Amino acid sequence: MAFVDEVRVQAKAGRGGDGVVRWLHAFGKDKGGPSGGDGGKGGDVILEGVRDLAQLATYRFTKKVRAGDGEAGGNNDKHGADGEPAILRVPVGTVAKNRTTKEEYEILEEGQRIVILRGGAGGFGNPHFKSGENRNPDRATPGKPGEAGDIELTLKLIADAGLIGFPNAGKSSLLNALTSSKSKVGAYAFTTLEPNLGDFYGFILADVPGLIEGASSGRGLGTKFLKHIERTGFLVHLVSAEQDDVVAAYRVVRDELKGFGRELEGKREFVVLSKTDLIDSKGEIEVRVKALREASGAEVLPLSIADDTLLKAFSDRLSMLLRSRE
Repeated sequence: MAFVDEVRVQAKAGRGGDGVVRWLHAFGKDKGGPSGGDGGKGGDVILEGVRDLAQLATYRFTKKVRAGDGEAGGNNDKHGADGEPAILRVPVGTVAKNRTTKEEYEILEEGQRIVILRGGAGGFGNPHFKSGENRNPDRATPGKPGEAGDIELTLKLIADAGLIGFPNAGKSSLLNALTSSKSKVGAYAFTTLEPNLGDFYGFILADVPGLIEGASSGRGLGTKFLKHIERTGFLVHLVSAEQDDVVAAYRVVRDELKGFGRELEGKREFVVLSKTDLIDSKGEIEVRVKALREASGAEVLPLSIADDTLLKAFSDRLSMLLRSRE
């Protein structure tokens, strides 16, 4: 199933049940007094957080969601049953925007519930209208309609670390090497068109599709994937050793983070000179590592997926960084 991170649904809360006109029936009395029950409340539309990043895909073909209506009141002051709520189960990290009212709601924890559309109130039965002047009111009120809205659901990934960098910088290969992920790998740009996730000793790593110059203004894969970086604990920035100017490549991605805003530029960063097996000279690798260290002010490690020693050193360091954030 394709990864889905944006969907829209038309949602409607339930209508309240009608109040009713009813009478007590006693021996010798046609009208023993008002006894019509109130209508039940309409069901709410509720967001619920789940630990399933594929959950939004279930709404691709379900464009309308409706909660149950409340039941009408009954005899002998019997209250109508409330309508069943409509539960929109969404991945943790989902933002729901009501495009009708412009209100936004955010799910940050598994099991968290937020009412985004309220069901209508039930109507009153005729006992509510009894007074000293009117002992036998022949009046009840209908239930109120529930709220409705055009709901936009957008997933912003929540991952412990995000792998970022130019297209074809080796992010998918690294994710596959560290986790059980089976991300697509190819010798061309934009192999990864959707974020891939992997479990690294209980921590979630996200392979964010490649960024290019102009991404923050929509070029290439654009802002669609920059938003995922917002919800990563820290960044693992891969710069391929095959770049002629590794510092320039590094700065392009950093400029896009800055251009996108939302505090992305200030996230903690760990820099990796990837694909070092493409460089024959060990001295040249050291020169590029030093240049990246000076440009970034961050820790820089050389890495080749084909070199078990370098891969283990990177894995150990990544594990240490992740555990230090617990």
